[in-house]
Amino acid sequence: MRIGIDIGGTFTDFVIFNEESGTFITDKILSTPHNPDHALLDGLEKINQPTQPYIIHGSTVATNAILERKGARTALISTQGFGDVIAIGRQVRRDLYDLFTTQPRPLVDDEGRLEIQERVDHRGQVLTPLNKAELPILIDKLRIMDVESVAVCLLFSFMYPVHEQIITQALRQAGFTVSASYEVLPEFREYERTSTTVINAYVSPIVDRYLGGLEERLEVAGFQIMQSNGGSIRATEARAGAVRSILSGPAGGVVGAFNVAQTAGFEQIISFDMGGTSTDVSLCDGAIRVTNEAEIDGFPIRVPVIDIHTVGSGGGSIAYADAGGALRVGPKSAGADPGPVCYGRGGREPTVTDANLLLGRLAPDHFLGGRMELDIQAAEKTLESLARNAGLTPWLDLTPAQTAALGVIKVVNAHMERALRVISVERGYDPRDFSLVSFGGAGGLHAVDLAHALGIPHVLIPPCASTLSAFGMLTADVIKDYVQTVMMPGDAPFGKLEQLLDQLADRGSHDVQREGVSEDRIKLHRELDMRYAGQGYELTLPLTPDFVHVFHALHQRTYGHSAPGSPVEIVNIRLRAVGGVSKPTLPRSPLGVEDPSKAFIGRRAFVQEDGKIAHEPFYRGEHLQPGQVIAGPAMIVYKDTTVYLPEGSRANVDEYSNLVIEVRSET
Repeated sequence: MRIGIDIGGTFTDFVIFNEESGTFITDKILSTPHNPDHALLDGLEKINQPTQPYIIHGSTVATNAILERKGARTALISTQGFGDVIAIGRQVRRDLYDLFTTQPRPLVDDEGRLEIQERVDHRGQVLTPLNKAELPILIDKLRIMDVESVAVCLLFSFMYPVHEQIITQALRQAGFTVSASYEVLPEFREYERTSTTVINAYVSPIVDRYLGGLEERLEVAGFQIMQSNGGSIRATEARAGAVRSILSGPAGGVVGAFNVAQTAGFEQIISFDMGGTSTDVSLCDGAIRVTNEAEIDGFPIRVPVIDIHTVGSGGGSIAYADAGGALRVGPKSAGADPGPVCYGRGGREPTVTDANLLLGRLAPDHFLGGRMELDIQAAEKTLESLARNAGLTPWLDLTPAQTAALGVIKVVNAHMERALRVISVERGYDPRDFSLVSFGGAGGLHAVDLAHALGIPHVLIPPCASTLSAFGMLTADVIKDYVQTVMMPGDAPFGKLEQLLDQLADRGSHDVQREGVSEDRIKLHRELDMRYAGQGYELTLPLTPDFVHVFHALHQRTYGHSAPGSPVEIVNIRLRAVGGVSKPTLPRSPLGVEDPSKAFIGRRAFVQEDGKIAHEPFYRGEHLQPGQVIAGPAMIVYKDTTVYLPEGSRANVDEYSNLVIEVRSET
């Protein structure tokens, strides 16, 4: 038995896969934000486990530690004169015309930034030897400051790591948890390398305690953690390198979406994951896109992560009227506690979920399969108050509360449409060439409207849409990423580059085999980071004998120009070791009749996007069979999500029980 578990801001999702029978079971329970492991353990207790399961887990523990500033008390040891690198950062104004813009407060305060006498130049030559006599003094200072974790990041240590190795060994012998940049990120760019190392030091003790506590209480055959790069690793590895798992939950969603889409015959997709607190979108142009340039709360992290854009728009996003009376939604969320007003758990501020309920787009008697009753009167009352605060008057035949609810939906859709444009149009992609894969508990209520706004022709909604992130964790390979700065001219011999990468390849193959993957299932991807001499950014490309020509072509395709006669630099060498795992296969059934009448629940009133009230059919999603067709307007209700089909759209159930929705186009 394999179990994927994704802890979100509102719900904790479980996907239980029985390898012998090939069957899936999914479940959702409310998250416990103050103690996230409580929801995980409670959910596992409800699952009948005839054997010890194999668990793959994604969590926001590391993310929350940074956002809430609840990480370990951390110190930074740097080269003398460079202690303030994390405070200085880059000469970039995030808001160019904001006179009052501020930078995020560093995770290590002034007192915790210590310096040591040593110096290495950019070629790795020692200019000033390490003053080992300072080490006992530094250790005493760290103990006086009651430091739990230490980041060590010396100038040009990626070229000569010996000084960092000496310091790291002394600190570990003294009992400190240490994150050294030569282990975390042996790559140039001082600020980004320091930031990534500090973040790892800041969150690793928190993640270590969380995972360690789970390992003690869980009786499992295996316990792995989802990484931000779309792969999984053993929990024991994740405990020391927590920075690599900061975006583990959203990464699982993209992996799951791409896996489901490929099975259904879609290669060009945009994943749309709308949960309780946020929406995550990612574009996959035939493959999952990975970037080395990501941020968390304004701090750069240079480890490979799936290219995901996030906005604070979810089912629990709170709606309010600002000082000027304008209707706003998010980014503040009601989360799981107290949750939306209609949950009846003490929430008092209207949310997107309350708006969908009042518009009739949620069936209160079918929410979570009928296990959770929704209070529509409470939702109406709080939306009436919002209408008064925003000065909204009734529109058409709608009540003030319904008018406010429809306004909330239009505002949150605008936020999410903007996010979809960021990862498509603003990067040179035409969304009309892609299909939208919608998942997350709230995604189905908004996906078709968003696709119509962007001209996306198809929306794919899998039957496990609400728990797809947890499903994606079950399909994730074991992935290890390695990087080393080399700073070589572009005419470097191909054989020399192969030799350098062979050293990383040996390490990668060994590390993946330690994860329990046999050697014959391991694929090694060798890559280069290249740029024109003097450029401030690089492009990553596969190592091939004609890598220089490939670079020029990639630069032309990416930026619209190239300079074949200009000198080229090889900045970094990269290796990605991928250990293939046995992936669960989706159940497949032959297509049958188009008539969906056996899934028909009845006709109910709901408000359409044009403000008109329609009495249209509701269908039970679990009762739909492959081959059946539903024309909008209609609602399709699953136990853990609901799909809204606007007028003009048409949903076809494919052989994998996915809803493949044809979106109406303007002609």
